[in-house]
Parts: sequence; structure tokens; C-alpha cells
Amino acid sequence: MAIPPEVLIEAYATGWFPMAADRTPDARIEWFSPNPRGILPLDAARFSSRLLRTVRQGRFTVTIDRAFERVMRECAAERDESWINDGILASYAALHRMGLAHSVECWAGDDLAGGLYGVSVRGAFFGESMFHRVTDASKVALHALVERLRARQYSLLDVQWVTPHLATFGAVAIPRRRYLRMLAEALERDCTFIE
Repeated sequence: MAIPPEVLIEAYATGWFPMAADRTPDARIEWFSPNPRGILPLDAARFSSRLLRTVRQGRFTVTIDRAFERVMRECAAERDESWINDGILASYAALHRMGLAHSVECWAGDDLAGGLYGVSVRGAFFGESMFHRVTDASKVALHALVERLRARQYSLLDVQWVTPHLATFGAVAIPRRRYLRMLAEALERDCTFIE
């Protein structure tokens, strides 16, 4: 069952996010506000020289919101167990139609090579999931996201939990209290993901 958009937005604005217990259609929805919380500081995000060379070479075409639901489905398919079921998909698709959920896609020719999606509320972007079918495609999508958020004066990129993979880009875990202060400051900003 889909979560009403107003419930989702209120949850994000207060530090919570949902995940389905599993990918079955009737799976219960669980709510999380991790302590500590993972963020990727926009002023300290780092990308390897090899990845930056890949970006400069233009191996992938990067687009925004061209294939939102497809990116979500690919994120779900990449994992044996996923929190992205039909209810979660419908919930975020509704946010996308409202202009609050976005995807970054990387294409190799006509093939979707990788991407990510998340939710944008004022000066905060809440990264939800990423996938790749071609080496480096999700990393290029993350680089494009960080550059976009920097250019539009966002102050918070929430990554929920710090994984070893995200740590290589500079993601850090911070106490919930500090996270909520940063979130409140981000929500004071008037940022737009799409012009």
C-alpha cells in the first residue's frame, strides 16, 4: 500500500524514512531514524582521479528524471532482498510526479547503465538507493548528484547509513542530534533540484 505524500514529506522533514520489510506487495512498512546517521558532506565529498577522468571522458550520458521508476526498479532488482516493493515504488512515484523525488541516470548509448534516486525537500536531498549495470555508472551518477547539489546551494546530502562503499566518497556517521540540527538548517533554504 502506498504511503500518502504528505506523510512521507513530514517524515523526511523530521528525520525519518520508510522501508518495506521485504519486497512482497503486502509487506509491512518500517520507519527508521538511525543514530548515528550517514551523511555525505557536500564540501568534503571526494572522487578518485580515475573516476574524474571517466567523467571528463564522457563515457556516460547523464540525465535527470528521464527514467525515475525504471531506476527504482533497477535498484530493487540489484539486491536479493530489497525494501523497495510495489507500495514503496508507488509512494515515491507519487512524490516524483509532485517534483519532490528525482533520479540521476547514466546511459551507455541507449542502455541504462546505472543511476540513483532520492527525495529533495528544500535544501536537503535524501539519497535512497543506487545501482549499476556497467562499472562506474553509479559512481558517475553520484558525482553528478553532488555537483548538482553544490551548484544549487543544498546543504545536506543524507545517505542514511555509512557503508564501506559510501565511505570511500567521504560519507561520515554523525549523532542524530547533530543530524537534526543540520536538517533544520537545510529546511530553511529555498533550493530547487529542477529549474
